[in-house]
Amino acid sequence: MCGIFGYWDRIQQSLDDKVLRGMAQALVHRGPDDEGIHHQPQRGVAIGNRRLSIIDLGGGHQPFASDDGLVAVVQNGEIFNHLELAAELRSQGVRLRTQSDTEVILRLYEREGISCLSRLNGMFAIAIDDAREDALYLARDRIGVKPLFVYDDGQRMLFGSEPKALWPAVRRKPGMCLEAIHHYLTFNYVPAPWTAYEGVCHVMPGTWHKYTRGRHVQTQRWWSLADQREQDFEFGDWSDEFMALLDDATRIRLRADVPFGAFLSGGVDSSTIVGLMARHVREPVKTFCIGFEDLRYDESAFALQAAQRFGCDHTMEVAELNMLAQWPRALHHLDQPHGDASFMPTLRVSELAAKQVKVVLTGDGGDELFAGYDKYAQFFAQPDALTLPQTAFERSYFDSISLFTPKAKTALYRPEVRAQLAGVDSFTAAAQPWFEEACHFDRINQALYLDMQLLLSGNNLVKPDRMGMAASIEARTPFLDWRMMQFAFRSRGATKLSARGDKKHWLKRAAAPLIGNELAYRKKQMFTVPIGDWFQGELHGWLRQTLQGSEVIGRLFDPTILGCMLDRHRDGQGNFTRELRALAALEIWSTAC
Repeated sequence: MCGIFGYWDRIQQSLDDKVLRGMAQALVHRGPDDEGIHHQPQRGVAIGNRRLSIIDLGGGHQPFASDDGLVAVVQNGEIFNHLELAAELRSQGVRLRTQSDTEVILRLYEREGISCLSRLNGMFAIAIDDAREDALYLARDRIGVKPLFVYDDGQRMLFGSEPKALWPAVRRKPGMCLEAIHHYLTFNYVPAPWTAYEGVCHVMPGTWHKYTRGRHVQTQRWWSLADQREQDFEFGDWSDEFMALLDDATRIRLRADVPFGAFLSGGVDSSTIVGLMARHVREPVKTFCIGFEDLRYDESAFALQAAQRFGCDHTMEVAELNMLAQWPRALHHLDQPHGDASFMPTLRVSELAAKQVKVVLTGDGGDELFAGYDKYAQFFAQPDALTLPQTAFERSYFDSISLFTPKAKTALYRPEVRAQLAGVDSFTAAAQPWFEEACHFDRINQALYLDMQLLLSGNNLVKPDRMGMAASIEARTPFLDWRMMQFAFRSRGATKLSARGDKKHWLKRAAAPLIGNELAYRKKQMFTVPIGDWFQGELHGWLRQTLQGSEVIGRLFDPTILGCMLDRHRDGQGNFTRELRALAALEIWSTAC
């Protein structure tokens, strides 16, 4: 795990080394152990790395360069099948000087070019400077576990693992992107490729960019989950393949030269991952959990049950339920507004784990792949959910996951903002293209596909990456092994959400022999805090002052509509928890970043 950064100047104007060091310093939390920069000022190009040393502690210094110095590589992430790839390269006569997975990327690229990406099983954002063809490649992993941001003014392209790494190299920090905020109010996060900053965008998951001296940027999608086709399974065959894939995905994610552990909530996903980890290690698995005194939000008893079942070295801390003091810090590391309150407890459990380990495995991805959220059961309980015409189904599901409806946003905006955003539709821009890709899937898998592309990469993977990196630990996600993702979308929706509304239908049956029925079939709890209650009572004054005293909130939104929302929430006439939380996050982000 690391942070990467750099630039490409089309007219070969160089950046000062002090600027590059500033970009590196902005990512020191992602890589506190080492720093390296490959800079060719005469060509106007640099790629750099801040390293969190996980594999080959002594020999893994980045950048890695070819023997002739013409190709250099940096990466943020891990290639989990690097041992198998290294053995293959050695059998072909390739000399590897280290045990580093980044050197494996370099040697594969030398032999196969950018098509080598398809050989990598991992989570990564990669930059490759190839002086042989005077080009720079940027590439991102299949589903966007690792972030990669780009700012391109037409002459110079800047890139970094976080937007804050770009700021030392720009004359003026970009202003707020109004279209991105419009989409934020729909989704509760800013969906890729937009960011909250004008002119800054994501490299999309499963995509590479090639920069040359011309203004045109070559972009290619090198992997798509939509390439899968559903097939019929008998449960026994499905269960055997599911458990074998998840076991191997877990096994290869235990490769590290530093202490590792797991986040353990006691839910089916994290419990299954810990149970599989215990098969492959000699020492007790170190597990970490945050508990709360309020039993509505406390899962620690289930986590303890799972830890005891698998003989774990378990650490649990009862946290203060009111974590709002951590909100500005969380948003600083996020670089963008996010209305999800669970970033705060995720930051706390990351800090707890960082006292003992550098790597944690998590259960992220299981809910999106196998229909783990209540919203799926609620939506598909509607009698016409499976029979609506396709366009009506798409709009209906989109409406069910939207925070503010188009009508509510229109009412909330000031007239001048409303005019600027006329014709901008979040469904058309951000959701419809994914539905078009997934139209061959059944309805349940279409909904899951949309959430894989938007919710997972836009919010739920941001959480362990940014909050883990804030504490300088690496989070690994076995459920998001590419083999498991493809298997999940070869599985029909009925294997995930039963006709009776049973979520993770076959997954629970498959995992139950490992984790026990009580953990497999327990009621799902969301990892969050009761902000709605606070906004109605003890923190209502703070919320009102925060929103009504905010420059950015005042510039965008009608104060009368906002005041009505605050009053109705306080008086119990409506529940505007998520809407008010999103607006508060927008204000805190605007001052914290």
